[in-house]
Amino acid sequence: MGDLVEKCAAIVGAENCLSGDDDRAKYDSDIIGQYKGRSLAVVKPGSTEEVSRVLALANDSRVPVVPLSGNTGLSGGGWPGEDKAIILSMERMNRIRQINTDSHVAIVEAGVVLANLHAAVEEHDLVFPLMFGARGSCMIGGNLATNAGGSNVVRYGNTRALCLGLEAVLADGTVVDLMSELHKDNTGYDLKDLFIGSEGTLGVITAAVLKLFPKPAAYATAMVSVPDIGGALKLLHRIQIASGGGVEAFEYMPRNYFEHLARIDPKAQLPFDPLPEVGIMVEVAATAPTDAAPGEDGRLPVVARLESVLEDLFETGEVLDAVVAQTEAQRAEMWRQREMAFQVATSRGMPVATDIAVPLDKVGRFLERADAALAEAFPGAEAVVVAHLGDGNLHYSVWVDPTDPSSAGAAEHEAVHNLVEDVVRDLGGSFSAEHGVGLSKRGSMARYKDKGALKAMRAIKAALDPNNIMNPGKVLP
Repeated sequence: MGDLVEKCAAIVGAENCLSGDDDRAKYDSDIIGQYKGRSLAVVKPGSTEEVSRVLALANDSRVPVVPLSGNTGLSGGGWPGEDKAIILSMERMNRIRQINTDSHVAIVEAGVVLANLHAAVEEHDLVFPLMFGARGSCMIGGNLATNAGGSNVVRYGNTRALCLGLEAVLADGTVVDLMSELHKDNTGYDLKDLFIGSEGTLGVITAAVLKLFPKPAAYATAMVSVPDIGGALKLLHRIQIASGGGVEAFEYMPRNYFEHLARIDPKAQLPFDPLPEVGIMVEVAATAPTDAAPGEDGRLPVVARLESVLEDLFETGEVLDAVVAQTEAQRAEMWRQREMAFQVATSRGMPVATDIAVPLDKVGRFLERADAALAEAFPGAEAVVVAHLGDGNLHYSVWVDPTDPSSAGAAEHEAVHNLVEDVVRDLGGSFSAEHGVGLSKRGSMARYKDKGALKAMRAIKAALDPNNIMNPGKVLP
């Protein structure tokens, strides 16, 4: 294998081929230290041609390749195994090739950090609306490979909906050029969508054509207390009508979320006293200049419309309380509290974490049934939940024993996943919403994924990667 590493170094340059234990350490472990392995080497190509040459070499040698972007994944998709695989880091392929302000597209390489793309397009009064907490380190290639979601899915969709075209390299080094800027192209199979969400098991995404949107001229952001999930969905419906579909975020945070937030961040300016049983953070964006021009009363029209909806529902008891951000600082604090979700969920140690989705009208039923099943199986367990309620995606995290979260072993993890996913299946949902399958959900794939779909997936994998070198052992059970 030393000869293979030397050949990779000759392709990418010795300084971009890391084989020492210390040099590889941050790549061999995921961000939370849950999945730790030992790669043969970390290879950092600087171009699509170099990716192609490295993959052809690995394929000839039957050496596994694990593509890696920002290494922010939570499902073990970047785990390299033990002394078997090359980690193919995309960090050097970090160029924003073009921002087209006329067609509203950006052409970028896979190693572009999401926050850097946000900053670059903002200079042109545009936005790339993929938004979540890891944006400062995650990369576009990983976003595409996992079909990442985030807080703005309710308006813009997952990463798949934001991609017009891409470039990928197959296991044997073949470059597949799908870099179309077209919104309509019916020339056969949509191979682009095949690579998006495949988690590096079919090839390596090297570049993409991404959709951009006009930068909102103004925002209306609020924290709202409602009696129950049904009331929250009614609120969402009313705001969507009033804003013409302008809701960009609709996030659910229950009472114990705020309680744990206050515990770990005593200076947090919590929006309510007493704390709500069902808290919602809603943000509406306006792009029309007329919605961002203050009226005679000094209020922005987009804010006035949101306040009007909240006032109407307060009169009927369907809204219990609400705080509307009046300054950018207040808006930023609301977002900060929502984006503390990872810190809240891990504040007593790593929980048993799930990433599920159910139809919007069944979110309340899921919470009732999952909570009841959890209480029966593990008396004293605590679920800490945060949700992208606007698209039905819940992060249902469980401390099996809140006094000793680290005590949850493999049996407890499996039991929690099974009881949660049984409820999800009964409600017509998915056990994997936005974090990918990776290693952690392969058992769930075996239990719940349609057998015909698995057969088709295996056939595609065998056709594109007959030697099974591309991120083997991931996604497929």
